[in-house]
Amino acid sequence: MTLTELKYIVAVARERHFGRAAEACFVSQPTLSVAIRKLEEELGVVLFERGGTEVGITPIGLRVVAQAQRVLEESANLREIARQGHDPLAGPLRVGVIHTIGPYLLPRLVPTQIEHTPQMPLLLQENFTARLLELLRQGEIDCAIVALPLPESGLMMQELYDEPFLVAVPTHHAWAGKKEINASQLKDETMLLLGSGHCFRDQVLEVCPELSRFSASSEGIQRTFEGSSLETIRHMVAAGIGVTVLPTSALSMPGLENNLLSYIPFNKPVPDRRVVLVWRKSFPRPTAIEALIEAIRACALPGVNYLDYSPESVAAPA
Repeated sequence: MTLTELKYIVAVARERHFGRAAEACFVSQPTLSVAIRKLEEELGVVLFERGGTEVGITPIGLRVVAQAQRVLEESANLREIARQGHDPLAGPLRVGVIHTIGPYLLPRLVPTQIEHTPQMPLLLQENFTARLLELLRQGEIDCAIVALPLPESGLMMQELYDEPFLVAVPTHHAWAGKKEINASQLKDETMLLLGSGHCFRDQVLEVCPELSRFSASSEGIQRTFEGSSLETIRHMVAAGIGVTVLPTSALSMPGLENNLLSYIPFNKPVPDRRVVLVWRKSFPRPTAIEALIEAIRACALPGVNYLDYSPESVAAPA
């Protein structure tokens, strides 16, 4: 039994597909399949139900995969302890961040971190929330910057900041001169939204009750278009395709001086999202987590409300 074999079965359990699991592990499908067969023979049990379009997991397979995840996490911690020695800030910190936070936070966070803790470079990965939580449990990343709500995870969590939403419209739009708007007005517009799988899409539909209600009704939003990123959507808005909802931190992006867009706040209660940092309870470098939190707080993102923080809170479970 090897750690590589454990990574393979965790990947198959996650993807429910041998081909996608092999791709995620950067190996060929035959290599992955042979390794899993070998592990099943060694354990004397069948872990996966093969034959359908989606791979199933046997009851004993669920238990084995759960234990494999714990083993992978602990092995990552062992390597981390050995590498860091007496300086918890020495060496890279592997940080995951969701797609709708990364483009706005990272351009400020990276130079801030370099200034404060140059001995701790950030290894960065953007992904969806669910995928980042899986990577975190498997020990593939050390922490993740995501937005609430989160499923029960058993992870440590530090709340970072609240971020209001605003509406972006073309400068020739009738709303361009408004000081604020109500979410209910969005039902009459062509809305540009992120595609399924992006938590920001769900947050927009959840925190803007009128938008959520009308999008599900026969009165519906006139039309909706889906984009792959908020920046792609912002360019579509500038081109006059429709309007969209953005987090306030999007105003920190360069290139806004082209005067093609107008940004309008919502009236109260203003919809927003709460951004948090999560990490494993067993992660052996709490000082590194503290340093990252301090660097994030020093970024001074426009329009966000930073939440109270004390180093002692890093030791409190989520």
